[in-house]
Amino acid sequence: MAKRSPNLFDAQRDELLQNKAPLATRMRPSKLEQFVGQDHIVGEGRLLRRAIANDQLFSMILWGPPGSGKTTLARIIASSTNAHFEQVSAVTAGVADLRRIIQAAQDRLGMFQQHTVLFIDEIHRFNKGQQDAVLPYVEDGTIILIGATTENPSFEVNSALLSRARVFTLESLADAQIGELVDRALNDREYGLGDLDVMLAADARGYLLNMSNGDARTALNALEAAVRSKPPALGTKRLITLEDIRDALQSRATRYDKRGELHFDAISALHKSVRDGDPDGALYWLARMLDGGEDPLYIARRIVRMAIEDIGLADPQALPLTIAAQQAVHFMGQPEGDLALAQAVVYLCQAPKSNAVYRAYGAAMKDVEQTRNEPVPLHLRNAPTDLMKKLGYGKGYEYAHDLPEGRSDQAHLPPNLDGQIYYEPADHGFETQIRERLAWREQRQKTIRQAQERDRQKAEKTAALEHASEPVIDDPQALLGEESQEVIEIESPAPRPKTQRSKRKR
Repeated sequence: MAKRSPNLFDAQRDELLQNKAPLATRMRPSKLEQFVGQDHIVGEGRLLRRAIANDQLFSMILWGPPGSGKTTLARIIASSTNAHFEQVSAVTAGVADLRRIIQAAQDRLGMFQQHTVLFIDEIHRFNKGQQDAVLPYVEDGTIILIGATTENPSFEVNSALLSRARVFTLESLADAQIGELVDRALNDREYGLGDLDVMLAADARGYLLNMSNGDARTALNALEAAVRSKPPALGTKRLITLEDIRDALQSRATRYDKRGELHFDAISALHKSVRDGDPDGALYWLARMLDGGEDPLYIARRIVRMAIEDIGLADPQALPLTIAAQQAVHFMGQPEGDLALAQAVVYLCQAPKSNAVYRAYGAAMKDVEQTRNEPVPLHLRNAPTDLMKKLGYGKGYEYAHDLPEGRSDQAHLPPNLDGQIYYEPADHGFETQIRERLAWREQRQKTIRQAQERDRQKAEKTAALEHASEPVIDDPQALLGEESQEVIEIESPAPRPKTQRSKRKR
C-alpha cells in the first residue's frame, strides 16, 4: 500500500503531540553541544563526533541501557546530515515497511544522489528474516543503518549485519549528568517546567537522581509527574518535597532483564562471589536478581551447580544443603524461599573450595573423546550365560568384600589408559581425608607391584636354570639367596603429599 502524503491534520496532530509529549521527549536536545554524557564516543576528537561534523556517516549500532541517549543521539545525527532520515520502530514495523523505505532510498539515490539514514529503534526485536531484509542494502551503501538496542548486539543482531556496522556502547548517566538535565528542565520556559515556578527541595533532588538509576527519561518524567500534580503553595511557587518525588517514582527504576545480558552478568557475579568466599557480594547479587524478578528456581539450580563445581568433596554437605534450598523454594515460594537461597549462598561462601571432581571428570571425558574406546576388561564384565563364562567374562574378578581390607587393587581402566590418574583431591577440607585414603591405596599397589616384580624375576631365573646344562638342583630357590625369604608387609604410609598424584601417565 502506498504511503499517503502528509496533510494539515497531520501537522496539527504533530504540534499537539509535541506540546503534550512527556517532558523527556520535549527536552530532547537537537544539537550535539546540548547532548549530556557519553563523552567516550561523542567527546571532542572522537570518531563519531568527527563523522557527524563532516557528514561522513557509516552504519552503526547504539547499545546502551534505557535513558542513556540512544534515540536522542540518532535524532541529532538526523538533524546534522544532508542524508534523508527515516525512522522505524522494530516493535511495529515489518518487512513490508522496510522494503518500502529501501525502494524509496534506491530512487532517491538514483535521482538526487542523496543517501538515506535508516534508524531502527529496538532493533533487537527484529527477527532474523527482518534483519536479513536490510542486509544487502547496508552492504551496498543504499542505506546507512543506525540501530538502537538495550540488548547485547552480539546475541540479538545477526553476525552478518553486525560485521557491517560499528558498535558504540553507551553508559548509564552519572548522577551529576542527570542533575544537569533536571536543572535544565526546571529552567526551560519553552519546553520544560520553567513557567510553573518550581522549587525542588535538596533532599528531593538527591533522591530523584539516585533512584533514577542513570535513566534520564525516568528522572524527567517522574519530575514532571510530581510538579503537575502539586498545586502552588507559596503564591505561584510549587514546592516539591521528598514525599512528592517518592510518590511520583513509586520504586527505583530497576536495571535488570531476566532475559537479557544483565541476567547473565548478575549470575556470573553471584557465582564468582561464592567462589571467592565473599558472603556480602553474594547476598547483594542474589538480592539484585530477586528484586529484578528473576526466577528463584533458576537461581536455586545455579546454586546447586556452584556446590558441585566449586565446593565438591571439600565439603560433602554443600550439595545436600543446596538441594534442600531448592526444595524450600519450590515448597514455600516467595518471599520465604528467598531466605533459603540466602542461607545456601552464605554456607557456600564459607565452605572450603575444591574443583578437583570437576577437573577429574573433565579429564576423564577428554580421554573418552580423544583416545581409543577399548573394550571393558574381561574381569570386570558380568557373565550371566555359560557362553560368556567360557569366553572368560568375569574371570579373575576379585570380590572386594571377600578381601581382608574390603578393597581390591585389580585394574579398572582399559589397558591403553593403565595408570592414568584423574582425581587429585585438594589439600584442605574433607578432601584431606580422601587424600590420605588414596595414599594408603597407592602404597598398597606399590608394594604389590614390587612383589609381583620380584616373583617375575624369580620365575625368569628359575626358568634359566632349568634349561642350563648344569646338574639339576633339587632346590632352585637356594640360588636366589635370602631375598626369596622376605615377607611382604604393607605399611601404613605417612599422609600423602599433594604432588604424589600429579604424576599422570603421559
